[in-house]
Parts: sequence; C-alpha cells; structure tokens
Amino acid sequence: MVAREGPEIVVEMRNIKKVYPDGTVALRGVDFTVGKGEIVGLLGENGAGKTTLMKILSGLLQPTDGEIYVRGERVRFRHPSDALKMGIGMVHQHFVLVPTFTPVENVLLTEEGDGGILRSLSPLKYREVRERLERLMKETGLSAPLDTPVELLPVGVRQRVEILKVLYRGTDVLILDEPTSYLSPIEVVELFKVLRRLKEAGKSIVFITHKIKEALEISDRIVVLRGGLVVGEVDAEDATPERLAVMMVGRRIAPKLAKEPGEPGEPVLIVKDLCVMSDTGVLAVKNVSFEVREGEIFGIAGVEGNGQSELVQAIVGLRQPVGGEIWYRGAKVVALNPRELYKMGLSHIPEDRDRMGLALDMNVLENSILGRQDEPEFLQKPARLNWRRIEEYARSLVEKFNVVAPSLRAPARSLSGGNRQRLVAGRELSKNPVLIVAAHPTRGLDVASTMYIRELLVKMRNEGKGVLLVSADLDEILELSDRIAVMYKGEFVGMGRVEEFTIEEIGMLMGGVVPREGARPSGEKMGELA
Repeated sequence: MVAREGPEIVVEMRNIKKVYPDGTVALRGVDFTVGKGEIVGLLGENGAGKTTLMKILSGLLQPTDGEIYVRGERVRFRHPSDALKMGIGMVHQHFVLVPTFTPVENVLLTEEGDGGILRSLSPLKYREVRERLERLMKETGLSAPLDTPVELLPVGVRQRVEILKVLYRGTDVLILDEPTSYLSPIEVVELFKVLRRLKEAGKSIVFITHKIKEALEISDRIVVLRGGLVVGEVDAEDATPERLAVMMVGRRIAPKLAKEPGEPGEPVLIVKDLCVMSDTGVLAVKNVSFEVREGEIFGIAGVEGNGQSELVQAIVGLRQPVGGEIWYRGAKVVALNPRELYKMGLSHIPEDRDRMGLALDMNVLENSILGRQDEPEFLQKPARLNWRRIEEYARSLVEKFNVVAPSLRAPARSLSGGNRQRLVAGRELSKNPVLIVAAHPTRGLDVASTMYIRELLVKMRNEGKGVLLVSADLDEILELSDRIAVMYKGEFVGMGRVEEFTIEEIGMLMGGVVPREGARPSGEKMGELA
C-alpha cells in the first residue's frame, strides 16, 4: 500500500481476498484505509466487492486471506460483536429492526447478556437506555420518537434509528451501505448534515454507494472498486463525475440519456378514483386517477411506503382494489388476475426482483420463461416443455440483454444484482408488451446497468408502448418521464408535464410539502409552495 498524507489511520485492511465455496472470487487483494474524522466514499458497480469488503470489516464475513488492523493492532473478527467491541459498526441497506418494537426496545435487543427478552428487563434498565439515546440524539442531531413502534415511522426515521442503534454501542467507525436508497431528496440533505456533524465529532464513516453525485458531495476521499480490485483512489475535491464513471465501468459512458420528444397516442391504461387497502387494513391508495398513453412514460415519484406498491399491485392484478376503476386497452380489468393481464400484453418489472421477479433456486433457463411456460412456443406434445427451444430462447435473451451468468444452468441467486435485474427486464420486455409497469427498475444498480435499463424503457416508449414508471430516484423520474405525478400518503399531490416542475418542487412534494391550494391537477402550473 502506498503511504498517503491525511488523518490518523484508524482502520487498515491489507491484501483482503474473498473466495466463496462455489469458486466465486469477490475480492482479489484489496488495500483500504479509513482515517479518523474522515468520510470515505466506497464507489463501484454491483458485484464490484464493496459490500463484501465492508462485511469483512464489520465481522459478518471471514476473509479468505489478508490482514485487518484497528488503531495499529492486528485483529480478527469472527462475529459482528467482535467488530463492535473495536468500535466498528455497519448499517445495512435493508434495515434490521423489529417492526412492532419501539426504537428503545430495538436498542435493548442489542444489549449483551440480556438475551433479547424484554420481559426480564427492569424499568430502570429501560429508562437508562432511553436517557442515553436522548443524549445521543442531542449530540448527533439524529431525532426519532423513541416510544413509537418502528413500523409506524417513515423510512428516513427508521434509518436514523439504525444509526442510533449502532452509535449506542460506542461505534467510532460507521459503515453505511447504500444509505440513500429509500430517502427523499429532503431526507438525503438531512442525512448528510448528520454525517458531517459526526465527522466533526471525530467519527470515521465509510459511505458505500453507486451514486457518483452523492459520493462527490459527502466524501473527503473516494475509493473505487471494480472486479474485486481497487482501480482508483482520489480526493473528492480532485474528482469529476466523468473520471469516476470511467473508473467504475472501465469505459466512457454517455453522461445523459438521449430522449427525443414523444408523440403520445391513445390511453392504454386509465385509472379512475382508485382506492386500495394495505396488508394492515389501512387505506394505502386514496382516490387516485391518471392515464398512461401509447408512446409515453408516465412517472410516479415519491418516497417508498406512500402507496406506490399497493397501486402497482392493483394495476397488475396482484391486489384487489376496494374502490374505483382500472381500464386497460379499453376493457375494465379490476377483476382480472396477473396471468390474464399478461396475456393481454402487460409486462411487470417488480420492485423486488428477488421476491417477485425470480425464483432464485431455479436456473437461468427456467427463469427466462417464468410466467410463459405454458405458451405453445415453449411446449412440445404432449404438453411437455421443449427444453431445446427454451435453451435457444434463453441464450438469445442473455446475449441481447447482456446478462452475465456462469451458465444457463446456474441458479439465479448466483447472478449479481445488476444481472438479475437485466434478466427480469429482458424477460418482461421480450414479451412484445403493450404496457410496461416498471417499479424501481434500477434501484441498487451500478452506472452501466442503470443506463442500460433506462435506455430499454425509452426504446419501448419510442416504439409506441406505454410505460408506467414508479421510482424513488428523482433523477430517474426527471430523465425518463414525459408526464409525472408525485405520490404522498396515498394521494397524488402534484401532476403535470415534467418540464412544469423544478427538482426542488418535486423534492418538497415528496416530503409532504404541498401547494396551499391542495393537489395540483394535470397541466396546471404549480402554485406557491407552503
């Protein structure tokens, strides 16, 4: 490792290698350091090894080879609790909280020796933990209602609870894995304020991300991984988006998607006064109305958890509405199931590729025709699968959509996140659809994969398809959409052509700051914001 000037080194990782039992090489000899009071951006594509490296540092994974030093002392972590004792804690992309417990109770579960049995804890212990959390909130600026069940808290507040939970254990090195994935622009600004305050207090932070703009904004130094190796390290003030993008993907990519003005046709989807209940019996979608036309992308922006999931599920036949109408291709389709809708030309790229888009233990061949296995194209008499034809189709799909897989018979779970998403998108877009419902289609993807999926959606739009895009990524909404709506607490609080909005206005609407006169109807210029 080349010596560098800078803050006192707190963590040093030397020649870290990780080879999984199936032979997959995740890390090929990585050197990585974190200084005291430093924010290090860890940037890279999906499958580059970012999260694997930090899971090793936080004790979740064991390295195949290499050394870790904390404050000059060589350490070996066998469990996350070992890392926590050395002041290293990780906040994961998917929160690890008990939904029905309050923040105080979730922190109590981390207390060693308590066994997680809340009934055995005395009121004195509960009060002690609560008071300590209150002090921690004052010191850091992280605020959360400590006595409210986590399931009732907004996503941004849940993230604060996760950070508080780690800081409560005396963490000096805080690892954040894709921390802005579920946050509104306003919440991202607030998170960055907190991180800078923690830095000023002497905390060290590793910020794992694939978003170049955020890495540049919050980091002091940026380390880029590609293919399990460090391919670049640069001070943030000396970096540019173009330089970082080349490091990440190994080639120059188009900085912005080229999208010509569209010529929308007739409505292919009409939603009228739709009401949908959540799994908890709460009205999640409240009298929502809109239409998606041929040859246009209609984008729905909003922080996750504001009814978008229930809305999409109702449209694709996975959830029955409790009121309103859905018209698809001129037919009322509220009572139709997903299979019937798919046969009518509807394709669905689901928000959770692993739970809803793929059967992870099935191979690439099988997943390539998932939902299409009864089509004559893939059958031979007497009603048996034509595996030769399926293999031809799967091979062409993998080549056309640039899916990198060990083989067609490799299980879907062996693919990286980006390649799983390419497989799902390829399968759905190869059905010659009339309407594509795409929910968070590029969430968690690297620069190259994100650009690829976005280009596919624009291509579908240019071919006259209707596209309903649901995304919490504001840049994605603005870049792809012809018309947009902003969803907050189950309602549309703003709707119109994309050029009628500024990014600040949309960000405020996503955070619940609505025009004083209420929700703005389509086409009307936005009024003064409250």
